[in-house]
Amino acid sequence: MKAQLMIQPSSFIDAGIQIKPVRGLFLFKFSEDLQERLESLNKKQRESKLSPDEAVELTGILELDRIFILLNAKVIAESA
Repeated sequence: MKAQLMIQPSSFIDAGIQIKPVRGLFLFKFSEDLQERLESLNKKQRESKLSPDEAVELTGILELDRIFILLNAKVIAESA
């Protein structure tokens, strides 16, 4: 396992997190600003233009995305 630097996912909670209704369930979503930042960082990564600081930020956002996927899957599974 390789150690990786990242911004703590919890640092995005105040401004980057929303809970939105989706088909009668309340799911975790990124705010519009955080989603746009994720897309911007992904584009820079594809173009090999990502700075080390941006790479750390992207890693934190992607970790938060994985957490949301797991939480939302649990919400969906428990509602069935």
